[in-house]
Amino acid sequence: MADTTAAGTTRGGIGRQGDESARSRLALALDCDDLVDALRLARELRPWFSVAKVGLELFSAAGPDAVETMRAQGYDVFVDLKLHDIPTTVNKAARVLGSLGASFLTLHARDDAAMLRAGVEGFREGAAAAGLADPVALAVTVLTSDNGAPPHIMPRRAALAAETGCGGIVCAAGDLRDARQIAPRLLRVVPGIRPAGAEANDQARAATPRFAIQEGADLLVIGRAVTRAADPAGAAAAIAAEVADAVRAR
Repeated sequence: MADTTAAGTTRGGIGRQGDESARSRLALALDCDDLVDALRLARELRPWFSVAKVGLELFSAAGPDAVETMRAQGYDVFVDLKLHDIPTTVNKAARVLGSLGASFLTLHARDDAAMLRAGVEGFREGAAAAGLADPVALAVTVLTSDNGAPPHIMPRRAALAAETGCGGIVCAAGDLRDARQIAPRLLRVVPGIRPAGAEANDQARAATPRFAIQEGADLLVIGRAVTRAADPAGAAAAIAAEVADAVRAR
């Protein structure tokens, strides 16, 4: 692993913390089943990421401790559980997650307005009860692993997200133009990000960091391209530099 100084410069001069225009747009996907491993990655890659994503795998392994641990490291925490159940259940689960201090929470946007509203309300209520700032509920439109969804699905789900009070949506980079037109005020979160030439893995609709930023992404979710790299810090620094260049050119 690369050694990182307090100033954010990796040994060998690869990258530097300091360009907040990039760091504020990058979420680190901690898709592992061990909180110790997740914490090691979070500490090493903190200079380039402002958000830590706790997904189903890590949350199943460590539960609320995963959220609290990443908050203690100074991250905004993105809980990616893609809640989808009856409105009462979603409301209560979202309230708990809001009270833990999660800044973002995903809800499946599958033509269920009552469920989405319940999740949005519960998430905000939980944060308010804990004296925390308003969090952002994110509606998942179409998974980036799904290459067969009809073209009308994403626009319909983005519109539903806006109608039900969600603060943002999760979509593929290729859907960003439609998303900007349909729900221009919502935060646009894009997973499936891969540097040029990298393996797409199970992401059928992957995109480069530069393309996603150029198309209007607000937050990029980066996982295996960094966490499974031979040099995670070097990979993170390269992606951050690409994002910073794209932001300046936009």
